[in-house]
Amino acid sequence: MLHPLARRALAVALAVGTAASGLVATGSAAAQETQGATPVQWAACPEDVLSSVPAEERDKVSCADHPVPLDHREPHGEKITIALLKRSADDQANRIGSLFLNPGGPGGSGLLYPTYGGSLFQPEVLKRFDLVGFDPRGVARSTPLRCFKTEEEAREVFGRMAAVPVTRTEIRDTMDATEDYTSACARNAGPLLRHMSTEAVARDLDLLRQGVGDKQLNYVGFSYGTLLGATYAAMFPSKSRALVLDGNVDPALRTSDGTEYDRQRAQGFELALDAFLKHCDAVGDKCAYSGGDPRAKFDEVRDHLRANPITLPGGAVVTYATYITRVAGVLYSPGAFQGLAEWLQDIYNVLHPDSASSSARIAEQPAPPPNKRGLADVRVGVAGDAEYLADDSYYGVNCSDKPFPKVPERFPAVAAKWERESPTFGRMQAASDLLTCASWPVRSPDRWSGPWHRRTPNPVVVVGNYYDPATQYKFSQRMARQLGNAVLVSVDSFGHCILGDSAGVDAVVADYLVNLKAPASGQVFQPDNQPFA
Repeated sequence: MLHPLARRALAVALAVGTAASGLVATGSAAAQETQGATPVQWAACPEDVLSSVPAEERDKVSCADHPVPLDHREPHGEKITIALLKRSADDQANRIGSLFLNPGGPGGSGLLYPTYGGSLFQPEVLKRFDLVGFDPRGVARSTPLRCFKTEEEAREVFGRMAAVPVTRTEIRDTMDATEDYTSACARNAGPLLRHMSTEAVARDLDLLRQGVGDKQLNYVGFSYGTLLGATYAAMFPSKSRALVLDGNVDPALRTSDGTEYDRQRAQGFELALDAFLKHCDAVGDKCAYSGGDPRAKFDEVRDHLRANPITLPGGAVVTYATYITRVAGVLYSPGAFQGLAEWLQDIYNVLHPDSASSSARIAEQPAPPPNKRGLADVRVGVAGDAEYLADDSYYGVNCSDKPFPKVPERFPAVAAKWERESPTFGRMQAASDLLTCASWPVRSPDRWSGPWHRRTPNPVVVVGNYYDPATQYKFSQRMARQLGNAVLVSVDSFGHCILGDSAGVDAVVADYLVNLKAPASGQVFQPDNQPFA
């Protein structure tokens, strides 16, 4: 799960760079504070990073590679590095501190995120905070988690996986390839594979906080980044100053029952799709798909595609997997809803030529969503024996955090059951974490699974959209209830995450971050723009 803004940052970063655990959080933190953390050594950013920074921001940024323990139980043992980028506060004389950002994923590169701060935050936040982005352990320019040595090896395995396996052959090939993938991780990923949990990332984050000289953490996390923020608040409550969590997971369910969590994730996508189709119907001609019954049209095409692809007049072939994964991806971004509606109507017109107007045109297809591992595919065109430069942190984190039965053979039955419950997205959801984590080679990872109710000095601000596909609204409600001190801000909005797209939310978040004035719980805001307006 990635904040929509993170997709561009992630693609660029990859292209240029590539129960409680038994640890006592408060004692560990106190020992680190007493010993004195290693200061972050800021320096000029590498040219390949700087070239990806907007020109007007380049004189404000600096970078660092900061060491942290591979295994936090052995603080003086082997080290890995965390890549950071800082955008300095505009008003250094009145600087409050650092504001750490995480775009989600897991596996999302946060390195360049501070350079997009102007599209996320009001000017007062940029004036008063150094914005700090980082690639978490295993990701991109930090010490990466890699399950393959070469692109050729990766292509051979991933090429046998279906995003939405339906036929017996697709199911068998995907299951076999998934076990080959997890076996490759066991062979090639090294000791980092055993230390990829969100708990480990939260401990890294606490060292980074100390390294920049802040007594307490200021943090904004999107999507999966809300789990990181909640974990930090639970492990280090007294070290938390201001935490904003946008597009929330359900931390207790996610870390106690991965199967049920993902089942409910599929239901969240269904809720968002149904709301999209109803809204399209309600706005009439503003939505290109509004003619007739959008819900019935959508289901008819989906069911047809399950057995037979559809070829558009321009030659593009739409398959069952294409249909589902594109819709899932576009539901993240309401600004792309009009293009999605046009695409859906063009597909429907092939089955019902009489419904097409004489002036019909073929819409440009919406941009594809992230691939199965949640990462933008930047490997196209790479020579077969080239070094593998992607990373496998998505499953490294999820298979550490989310408990699943270690029985890959359950997949066909679970996928069929979830498809009956969630006809569009159930099978796609089952084909991800549930299948892969069933054979993941780390059996008993260190991970934080609660308690979640420890009280922070200031309320954590939890923000949730009513029609968020990836982290449905009731997850935000649960997050606010589970944390020891939190307020819930709701938004009558489509899409995944909202900061930067609702002036009302942006204003209360800025007031909270700068002045520690928490918004009143229960407020409902509107987005700046509704789809098809």
